[in-house]
Amino acid sequence: MGHNPGQDCSSPQPPPMPALLLLRQRHAAPGSARPALPTWRAGFWARVQGWRLPALRPWLRVMGLVFAASLPAQAQPQPQLDLPRTTLGAGMFLIQAQVAQTAEQRATGLMHRREMPPNEGMLFIFERPSIQCFWMKNTLLPLTAAFVADDGTIVNLADMQPQSLDSHCSTKPVRFVLEMHQGWFVRKGIKAGSRLSGAPFETRPAQ
Repeated sequence: MGHNPGQDCSSPQPPPMPALLLLRQRHAAPGSARPALPTWRAGFWARVQGWRLPALRPWLRVMGLVFAASLPAQAQPQPQLDLPRTTLGAGMFLIQAQVAQTAEQRATGLMHRREMPPNEGMLFIFERPSIQCFWMKNTLLPLTAAFVADDGTIVNLADMQPQSLDSHCSTKPVRFVLEMHQGWFVRKGIKAGSRLSGAPFETRPAQ
């Protein structure tokens, strides 16, 4: 540092006392080396110092559960269970079939179904005969698809595995496809060339 001409250097001088320390000493209580905290501050710090993490953990868990419960629940895909139904005949056996007739109903089909009664299925009805192809995306049950002509005659059968993206198609243009539990047709002795009966096969398509 630079030399100060006005300073007496003949004897060492004590360093100046910091202003903050001097202020504290002026306001300190007599006989006390440290100023006392105000009552409200002392109580506050006592409470803070008394807190411990183990004591807070139950409250943190409760707050976490409340926060999780407040989050919106993610909607789960639901199967179609409220479609119109019709009764079909396959020889001496009766089938309770849901009817999927709109494009949206046909696109969903039996997706997300986890169970189905043994003699229940789904009948897909299209506007006009065409080569119909089906896959098993989001479908959890193994199924057999019967591709059916306008008069109820089964054109061909196709076994389909759950969640498979393989296409299973009719060998001829058809308007009807009936899905049942896999193996149902074999167990009943029903095969290609067998004829189904019921109201849908008695109604001619609009021209």
